[in-house]
Amino acid sequence: MSFLKRFFSQPDDPDFGSGRTFLVAGLGNPGKKYAQTRHNIGFMAVDEIARELQITLSRVKHKALIGDGRQGPDRIILIKPQTFMNLSGDSIGRLANFYKVEPAQVLVIYDEIDLPLGTFRMREKGGSGGHNGMKSIINHLGQEFPRIRLGIGRPRGKMPASAHVLQKFSSQEAPIVNDMLARTVSAVDCFVREGVHLAMSRFNGTVIDI
Repeated sequence: MSFLKRFFSQPDDPDFGSGRTFLVAGLGNPGKKYAQTRHNIGFMAVDEIARELQITLSRVKHKALIGDGRQGPDRIILIKPQTFMNLSGDSIGRLANFYKVEPAQVLVIYDEIDLPLGTFRMREKGGSGGHNGMKSIINHLGQEFPRIRLGIGRPRGKMPASAHVLQKFSSQEAPIVNDMLARTVSAVDCFVREGVHLAMSRFNGTVIDI
């Protein structure tokens, strides 16, 4: 049975079903100005997962767009906080509390400027690494939650990092980004079915050079 066919939409009920509930949150900034930019790779990853699972992120709850499906007995809730990056924890913390989800079952996907484009890194827990969105989430959940860092690369030349992260990916970079997003979909599947350690061992360490 395919990854897609194991999922189906369910009502928005925090006590629905007998299995576990996982929150999968991608970080980014709302609005057309920021769409498809490097800083929004977390949003792009959640959109790709939603496309694969035919889940629509249309409901608004606790300052986030959400949608949900199931994998066997387990419920998967996709999240795109609409608070702007630096306040992501306000939304994710409230949702974790509403759905009664422990931090170990909250997976956060976000951009990492210190990793080359095409690099995938999953960790079971850790600090913020200076990422403001992660700082906000840690303030609400602590450090004991898994995360996926997607490499967006450092700017070339004298471009400041603040401008680089708000740039869109070039046509040359697009195939690498698409591969990284596809890898993220597979890693999330593995994480839910088989746990964070196996997902880390299978998917970490992939770098695609331009």
